[in-house]
Amino acid sequence: MAPMLRLYNTLTREKAAFTPIDPGHVRVYACGPTVYDAAHIGNARPIIVFDLLFRLLRHLYGEAHVTYARNVTDVDDKINARAAERGITIRELTDGTLSLFHQDMRDLGVLMPEDVNVAGERPRFLEPRATDHIGEMVSLIEGLVAAGHAYVAEDHVLFDVPSMPDYGSLSKRPLDEMEAGARVEVAPYKRSPLDFVLWKPSKPGEPSWPSPSGIAAPGRPGWHIECSAMSWKHLGKTFDIHAGGIDLIFPHHENEVAQSRCCFGTPVMANVWMHNGFLQVEGEKMSKSLGNFVTIREVLNDWPGEVVRLAMLKTHYRQPIDWTVRGLEEASRTLDRWYGLVGDASPAHEPPAAVLDPLLDDLNTASALAELHRLDDPASLKAGAGLLGLLGQTKSGRERASVQASGIDVAAVERLIEERRAARAAKNWAASDQARDALSALGVAVKDNKDGTTTWSVIK
Repeated sequence: MAPMLRLYNTLTREKAAFTPIDPGHVRVYACGPTVYDAAHIGNARPIIVFDLLFRLLRHLYGEAHVTYARNVTDVDDKINARAAERGITIRELTDGTLSLFHQDMRDLGVLMPEDVNVAGERPRFLEPRATDHIGEMVSLIEGLVAAGHAYVAEDHVLFDVPSMPDYGSLSKRPLDEMEAGARVEVAPYKRSPLDFVLWKPSKPGEPSWPSPSGIAAPGRPGWHIECSAMSWKHLGKTFDIHAGGIDLIFPHHENEVAQSRCCFGTPVMANVWMHNGFLQVEGEKMSKSLGNFVTIREVLNDWPGEVVRLAMLKTHYRQPIDWTVRGLEEASRTLDRWYGLVGDASPAHEPPAAVLDPLLDDLNTASALAELHRLDDPASLKAGAGLLGLLGQTKSGRERASVQASGIDVAAVERLIEERRAARAAKNWAASDQARDALSALGVAVKDNKDGTTTWSVIK
């Protein structure tokens, strides 16, 4: 029997014991990227947080018993506009952007489908693309129309919000507040200001597909319907956990709930809803106008992915995070110390309970990291950190990677170290200092050890 995991549920606003619908098959869905441009550092937070959730569930229930679906939105107004701006096809844009996103994720130590899926077995990690699920979207839309929860108007299909008495149960927003916000721009064909688009006509040059019954002209789906379709296809009408950023609670997740429940007649879409908090940069909201908008790749150009991951996990996932250079520096020093402790040791068979227990309490990474700081056994430290996706290298392997990334000429470094050693043996201190200065100019620091050996490292 798996240890008890407690999760905070946005739907109930309470933390409670997690009980899978089927303990033999835990199913999780997370909203992934909209692939129109390079992902910013705020986009990395949900990916890292729910990668940790995936790792923890696999540890608790077994690798073969957890399915994780993280979608890719590849049909969207921003995508259409960016492709037209660059003079390329929409598929060229989304394929290229998705490739960049994948590289960012690998560098951040995020598990990828190729890391966990086993040939001949049910996929454990799915990355469904919206454009591969148009048929499922059309089926859902037609089901909603047939059930009286959607209607056709001017080649659009819209969800009829008043037809769902408990609409708003996830976001807990008052109906009059939602109506006031929706009235800013109300299309004349809407029955209610709250009604939202399930399907719309495509403009010239935009991607299009055969429309649902009742509409002759081809069109394309609205934003919200895609996640209802993909989660249904891969996880079922009701599943265990739906995850995403706090900014998605309304309207995106609220509308997903409405679509799925009203089509299938189910009391819930997902039993547990998890949302990570906002990210700000150096105390301010990230925006291009403030000049603090930074992409994941820009951060990775300056910091190793493992440092970025640790800096992200130091704050509990539901709390807002302040992204600072100081936080990255602290994470870097922590990893240096930990790698010095573990050396090239292998991890223990199981992570220590002191690290696992906080994670079982709604992914309390701050407490788990505090416990890691208290460990001095290399194998236990390696295993505990590994559960969080950290210390994935050996000390020597990390040093080699650092050297490779620096572009330093290793042969030149070793030649200068030998020259310095010979100069010191001959008590030629001027030549020794000259060799040290040359090493420093190359970006290398040397250390003379008590056993008579000399080691070197890249200056950070």
